Amino acid sequence: MNPQPTPEQEPVVCDPSRRYVRLTERRADGLVAFEFSIGWPELAVELLLPEAAFTEFCSTNRVIRLDL
Repeated sequence: MNPQPTPEQEPVVCDPSRRYVRLTERRADGLVAFEFSIGWPELAVELLLPEAAFTEFCSTNRVIRLDL
């Protein structure tokens, strides 16, 4: 008889089609600082882009905004 796994033992599921952005700062020099992650919102990289490029980046990647 196999017992049911506890929540700590269940496999972590990653959906690479889900992309996340958390805006962290709009800088005075025109750059937008933000965190970007794929699959897991808890694992992110920090990026800087000009405002127009940030908007295009979000649109192209169809991101889920975590800061709203």
